[in-house]
Amino acid sequence: MSVRHAKQIGRGIATAALATGLILGLSGCGGDEKPAQDDKPAKSSSPAKAEGGSDGQQPSQTQEPAEVLGTLTGQNGFELTVTSAERDTGGFITVKGALKNTDGKTRSIPVGMQGDETEVVKHGNSLGGATLLDGPSKKRYYVLRDTDGRPLTTTGLTVMKAGASVPVFMQFPAPPATTTEVSLQLPTFTPATIKLS
Repeated sequence: MSVRHAKQIGRGIATAALATGLILGLSGCGGDEKPAQDDKPAKSSSPAKAEGGSDGQQPSQTQEPAEVLGTLTGQNGFELTVTSAERDTGGFITVKGALKNTDGKTRSIPVGMQGDETEVVKHGNSLGGATLLDGPSKKRYYVLRDTDGRPLTTTGLTVMKAGASVPVFMQFPAPPATTTEVSLQLPTFTPATIKLS
């Protein structure tokens, strides 16, 4: 009887130890979940502060107007405003800005902006006819094309509503480092002299 009694006590102790371990394990898991739930509202409240502008960063970004390097005026109220002309390490220069319809009517994009090269024209309306003229060096730089003849510029331009504006870009081979100003020319638009950065 004492052997059976000892076995029953041993089983009882093992069962109690196992139950205690499970309870501690489950309570430990539950403890991890509560802080995670508490952290979620804290994380979502910090972006709300950034959106509200309490740190002053977002309002300064929206309040800073882009520097205008030049404006090209086109037909029927179209304007191309250039806001950057940056060289990159690959030997290219990227010109960025905005094309705007300042007229009071919806207008079709002037087809002449794409130029008259067959390879460029077959890819649709674009700024593919743009060139950079380096007067002192007497060199003209055309918009770059990919291997299929697509111009490396904004494409798919068709119609613009009155007052509408779209961001645009054009990429050219970079003039020599000594060249600091070029004339940006676009068919059907007046040229503008822009500074290179």
